[in-house]
Amino acid sequence: MGPLDLLNHLLNFAAPALALGLVLAFLAPVFMKNKALARTRTRTAQAAINFVVGLLALLAGLLFFGRDGKMAIYAALVLATASSQWWAMRR
Repeated sequence: MGPLDLLNHLLNFAAPALALGLVLAFLAPVFMKNKALARTRTRTAQAAINFVVGLLALLAGLLFFGRDGKMAIYAALVLATASSQWWAMRR
């Protein structure tokens, strides 16, 4: 596997965490209008936190199952990033 193939695999591995982190951070205030914004000053900072939490969930699933792409891993990704967003919005 060449370096470009490795980069392609790594980017495709991280893409679900990035997409979900961005969607949660930027759409949460739309659906939770009565709540104040997260303690972090910008939505991009919250998106970055969601991305890191999601990436850690994907890595944990990869280590536990030994392969990527299982639905249990994606369920853990959703639960981890949603919990991160909830924690930030409750403050």
